[in-house]
Amino acid sequence: MKITWKGVDRLQKKLIQKSATDFRAVEEKNIRDIYTRSQKAGGTPVGDYTGGGQLRKSAQYRSDEMGYLAEYGPHVEYGHRTINGGYVPGQYYLKRNVDTQRPIYKQDLKDKLKE
Repeated sequence: MKITWKGVDRLQKKLIQKSATDFRAVEEKNIRDIYTRSQKAGGTPVGDYTGGGQLRKSAQYRSDEMGYLAEYGPHVEYGHRTINGGYVPGQYYLKRNVDTQRPIYKQDLKDKLKE
C-alpha cells in the first residue's frame, strides 16, 4: 500500500514563510526595545565626556540592527587610554543593554513557538 500526499510542498513553503515572518517580527521587536532603552536615562552615557548627549543622539536602528554613529562610541563602551598615559575604563552601556534584552528575547521566541 502506498500513500501519496498532494499539496505538501505548497503547505511546507507556507509554513516556512510564516515561521520566517513570525521570527523576523520577534527580532525587530527586540532590536526596537534595545534602541528604546538606549534613549532612556541610564541607557546611554550622557555628559561632558560623551559630547553632552551626542552619543545618545547618534543611536540609530533599522529593523535588523542597532548601533551608534558617534565615532567615539567604542571608546566609551570599551575604555581608552588618555594622552597623559592614564586609562578611562569602559562603561559597557551597549553590552548591558543587550544583556538586559537577552531573557526578553528568549521569552518572546518561546511565546512565538507556542502560538
